[in-house]
Amino acid sequence: MPSSTLDGERADLLAELASARSALTNTTRGLDDERAGERPTVSALCLGGLIKHVASIEDAWMRFAVEGPSAMRYDLPEGVGWADLAAGTAREFPQWAIDHRNNFLMLPGETLAGIVRHYEEVAARTGATIASVPDLSAAHPLPEAPWNEPGAVRTVRRVLMHVISETAQHAGHADILRETLDGQKST
Repeated sequence: MPSSTLDGERADLLAELASARSALTNTTRGLDDERAGERPTVSALCLGGLIKHVASIEDAWMRFAVEGPSAMRYDLPEGVGWADLAAGTAREFPQWAIDHRNNFLMLPGETLAGIVRHYEEVAARTGATIASVPDLSAAHPLPEAPWNEPGAVRTVRRVLMHVISETAQHAGHADILRETLDGQKST
């Protein structure tokens, strides 16, 4: 359903998400790939990595909104426990954990333009997903993971609100990174 035919709630939620996305991506205006990959603070965060992370999280949550918990699996290798993983002492790390860590970095060969283009593709899929979901109140149980309350469920509406919140939070981080990099402010 095109945005002009979205009901008011969906249109409002997607407009708020678009605003948060814009605040995030505007922090990279005028940067080259090298600067977008720099980590100017004591954290491991870089601007390109933040956009990658937010795109990945948005994509995963939108798959969850349609498919349920099977879209967000946190399986551990045989003999590896959550404590080992959290401490960094696991003998083997699951691919989802490696991908999560790498989503905060600009890896060799990645470009800011490619990362932003991917984020735009994710945004388009999100719009299509929200337009096509019959009911924003449809709910799925959260996948098993230590950060999820056992038995908790999330509606599509709450998933979308979480994506908006996470995007806005990381846009704030990006503002700090950009100002630290070169004194520029995104607003």
